[in-house]
Amino acid sequence: MQLDRSSIQWPGVPLALGSAVLFGAAAPLSKLLLASIDPQMLAGLLYLGAGLGLAVVQGARAAIGLPAQEAPPRRHDVPWLVTIVIFGGILGPTLLMLGLGRTSASSGSLMLNLESIATMAIAWLLFRENVDRRLLFGALAIVLGAIALSWQGQGVSLDVGGALIAGACLCWGIDNNLTRKLSSADPVIIAMVKGLFAGAANIAGGFWLGNVLPSTRAAILAAVLGFFVIGLSLVLFVLALRHLGTARTGAYFSLAPFIGALIALGLGDPFTLKLLIAALLMGLGLWLHLTERHEHDHIHEAMAHEHKHIHDEHHRHDHSGAVAEPHSHWHEHRPLRHKHPHYPDLHHRHSH
Repeated sequence: MQLDRSSIQWPGVPLALGSAVLFGAAAPLSKLLLASIDPQMLAGLLYLGAGLGLAVVQGARAAIGLPAQEAPPRRHDVPWLVTIVIFGGILGPTLLMLGLGRTSASSGSLMLNLESIATMAIAWLLFRENVDRRLLFGALAIVLGAIALSWQGQGVSLDVGGALIAGACLCWGIDNNLTRKLSSADPVIIAMVKGLFAGAANIAGGFWLGNVLPSTRAAILAAVLGFFVIGLSLVLFVLALRHLGTARTGAYFSLAPFIGALIALGLGDPFTLKLLIAALLMGLGLWLHLTERHEHDHIHEAMAHEHKHIHDEHHRHDHSGAVAEPHSHWHEHRPLRHKHPHYPDLHHRHSH
């Protein structure tokens, strides 16, 4: 079976890049609010704004009677959801704040590039995702571009602060990989729960550190910003995981620092040689990922699960009554052996 190349990339690649664009805007736009909001409190307001905004979206869907096409989280998803809230929404930001207080800004910026490495390494080594040389070289080019973007002309030493930031990156790498366990469920609900609980925890941490609430105007601006750069970004990230798997989604998402730099440039930051070098390296990495082709003869073992889908080559089963496309229901996949280009999506999670 031969599938069109664009059908393999669509919609996973645009979703991952959209997530990176939104999250990349977080740093330069949040920096404008740091003059009036303490860092820990700002983190809490961003997450809380994401959770509350998505709660409004979820409530509006129910109020207008919009049919649920996505599969809701189930009881067996709760442990995974709790774990990603702890690692990605509480431990990660907390370790980052503690680390930034104990190391230089240049070292901290460089250390944050370890998140994409942690994400890909965990996906490759623990979850057995296929990562070929083209993807590795592309990821390396993107990481080198991010390093060039962050480099301040000073050496980097792994002090206590650096170790704490490395721990934060490891937490986010774990978060990214475990979020894939939930990628078949409704991404709005996942992002909403994570935002609400992480936001509340970070705000509580801010009060514990002696932070005070900002003005109403500043708090509203932070919450609205959080809805877009964290809430919607996370929804797109979860959807991209569904189509691309963790390693490839993380690779595209690592373009966020470059996107943030472009936004900062538009806000008045000077154009520099390191920005040009980063653009060339990240452009090379993006090209390597976009031109990757992964195909081999593989076997799908029998499995039963629920997720949003259409009746493609992986969904050949009967229904009672009329069925809209796309739709969600609990169904079983029979064993299937075939060959076609694919990414490690919901139906291609096998070792090599």
